[in-house]
Amino acid sequence: MAKQKIVDAVKSGKVLISDGAWGTFLQKKGLKPGECPELWAVDRPADVKAIAQAYFAAGADMVESDTFGGTSFKLEHFGLKDRVAEINKAAAKLSAEAAAEAGGTKWVIASVGPTGKMLVTEEVTEEELYDAFKTQVVALAKGGADAICIETMSDVEEAALAVKAVKENTSCEAIVTFTFERTVNGDYRTMMGVSPEQAAEAMLEAGADIIGTNCGNGIERMIEIVKVMRKVAPKTPILVHANAGLPKNVNGVDTFPETPEMMAAQVHGLVAAGANIIGGCCGTTPAHIKAMKEAVTA
Repeated sequence: MAKQKIVDAVKSGKVLISDGAWGTFLQKKGLKPGECPELWAVDRPADVKAIAQAYFAAGADMVESDTFGGTSFKLEHFGLKDRVAEINKAAAKLSAEAAAEAGGTKWVIASVGPTGKMLVTEEVTEEELYDAFKTQVVALAKGGADAICIETMSDVEEAALAVKAVKENTSCEAIVTFTFERTVNGDYRTMMGVSPEQAAEAMLEAGADIIGTNCGNGIERMIEIVKVMRKVAPKTPILVHANAGLPKNVNGVDTFPETPEMMAAQVHGLVAAGANIIGGCCGTTPAHIKAMKEAVTA
């Protein structure tokens, strides 16, 4: 029997739990500054798979993949532009293996991050962005991804091209999350000036199956953002990957102050605001995911 779609699971009334941070997890396993995280899927597959396994063991219903910087534009910095398909397929396969081992009803929401190129400055064309996303998402689908999580976006045009690449070239569900910061006026905008309302409306028009927000904020501020997105997208599933609070620099190192218990205490408020899928971003660990899972199922 085919695996249920994430959207259908949400429609049945379930609140789903996603995974937590990958970058900091890789660093704990020995990733050095300046090293390509995505290449670990090929060179150190056991370490990468262990991250997915840890999040499933903590109670996650879905995990991402070690592919946030997996476009040709990002991998080019490491001399890996010609290995996009190989690296992304390998990474998705590792998460898919962990999902299968966790019982076969878990999902892989493979990560796709921004390219770092800006359409507004004409340093890249829409066609070039689309082709880069197409190559990545096709490889992720071949590796076993159930959905593509286009995350940390700030430009609606770039995000829409990524959604288009997913919908036109794979059977994966398309998830899109934007990163917002609170302005001096108390509202929220991406670094490109996009509001939560504008992001939600643009992604619905682009054909996204699931929308949401990640990074940039702890859960408390995410509640405000979700409320706004829910008003313009009353029926669309909303995913939130919150940081473990706002980072504080301690002796030159960014630390995230929110404990698993602190994040779990905000889960019901986030669900009440309209979130359907809850996980973590920077600073979160399997312990955070476990605590949030327990809060949802209590």
